[in-house]
Amino acid sequence: MSNLRYTILLLITLLPFITYGQSTYQTFKDTRVINSQSVETLKKGILDFRIGHRFGDVGGGWPTFYGFETAADVLWEFDYGLTDNFMVGIMRAKGSGPLKQNVSALSKFRILRQGEKSPFSLGFSGIMSISTMAKSDNAGRINFFAKFAHRVSYNVQMILASKVSERFSLQVSPQFTYRNIVPTDDRLVVQDKNVLPSISAAAKFQFNKVFALIVDATVPFSEYRRTLNSEGERDFHYPFGVGFEWETGGGHVFQINLTNAKGMIETDYIPYTTSSWGASEYRIGFTIARQFNL
Repeated sequence: MSNLRYTILLLITLLPFITYGQSTYQTFKDTRVINSQSVETLKKGILDFRIGHRFGDVGGGWPTFYGFETAADVLWEFDYGLTDNFMVGIMRAKGSGPLKQNVSALSKFRILRQGEKSPFSLGFSGIMSISTMAKSDNAGRINFFAKFAHRVSYNVQMILASKVSERFSLQVSPQFTYRNIVPTDDRLVVQDKNVLPSISAAAKFQFNKVFALIVDATVPFSEYRRTLNSEGERDFHYPFGVGFEWETGGGHVFQINLTNAKGMIETDYIPYTTSSWGASEYRIGFTIARQFNL
């Protein structure tokens, strides 16, 4: 937790040095970067329909056609702008962690926009995710679901972003993920906890009006996730992604990326990313988003 406090303190210290200017629009092109939420919200009356896909490990080689013949996660999502600064959404994801077949609700609102009165944009988002997978008869399985609440997980985050220049944007998001039930292993000295603090960072470099490089990373603060297994290796790794983004016109935004995260929702990829870039356990992913006026 001390690392999280120091990071927030550093951000607050740097804020006075960020240049004020006219109201800033499109700090990021999309409401998501790769894994992370962006500070952007939909305009009032806009419906955003998106499909996201994460393939299998590139390191699978020819037998899986470098991951293209397997699916780590698939996401279907509908978001709607209730105001220019407040959006809601609902999504269904296949899921890649122990809790699968997830139906999630999203709310996100922006309370500050970078401009003459603020050196940064500030927003908050919240996700509630419910696993709809079948109940197991084995009391030792995480999906035994002794209570309905065990199906439910949450994520809340603060999103602090700055469009540093016309080409470069930066964003930091302290957040908490809460799971009503977590896997346990009596053989381990360090156990997982229900509350998982983390911090995400994202950046965008805009090459021209329609094409940009995007990156993001998330660091969970968890002793359990830093513990080495019996082979002296880590079972968990920090989610990291790099990709490109095209605004194709007509309300279309297309992203293609490489990331070690299999899951696509915060309650999935933050606590359960076990893939390592060093072991070629990264995958190609894409997101197609289409906006409609309603």
